[in-house]
Amino acid sequence: MTSFTRRGFALSLAAAGTGGLSACGNGVGSNGGAKIDARVNQTLNYLHTKYPSTVELSQKSHGMLVMPLITEAGFGFGGGYGRGALRVDGVTVDYYSATKGSFGLQIGAQQYAHVLFFMTNEALMKFRRSQGWAAGADVEYVVKDQGGNIRVETTTTTSPVLAVIFGQAGLHLGATLEGVKYTRIIP
Repeated sequence: MTSFTRRGFALSLAAAGTGGLSACGNGVGSNGGAKIDARVNQTLNYLHTKYPSTVELSQKSHGMLVMPLITEAGFGFGGGYGRGALRVDGVTVDYYSATKGSFGLQIGAQQYAHVLFFMTNEALMKFRRSQGWAAGADVEYVVKDQGGNIRVETTTTTSPVLAVIFGQAGLHLGATLEGVKYTRIIP
């Protein structure tokens, strides 16, 4: 009879995560960047079509980190991963991964997309200069109202970093960017 423990589950998640990462094709000459850019374009088209008020946010921002797909899963211990691109003036300047780990009362899995809008040049430069930037208290969330529209208020547009989380699917409720660490990658 095999004993199933939280530690065993966490180790199997870690092993699966490293196996998945090794299959990303990070070699020279790979088309990983092109795949990420295509997904970023689709994500931005969806965002701007479904939530037209985000077009103005895009135009006012100094840069946007677009994460087309974040996948999270948890059972006591949890984790999440995704890849995306940093766009400045509509051009991809860097690629990033987002990783998240958590512990607590949780069970399930979910997927979602998110965009970070850097509303000040200082916030953008701080993000780009960091070795591994973690989302925290300096991120202001732009929320959906009951009609499904993104509500942007005057108070949120003065925040240095705005986050829009959308396209949620799955059974693990409550997507948040607390504890998400962003690291520059070579696709």
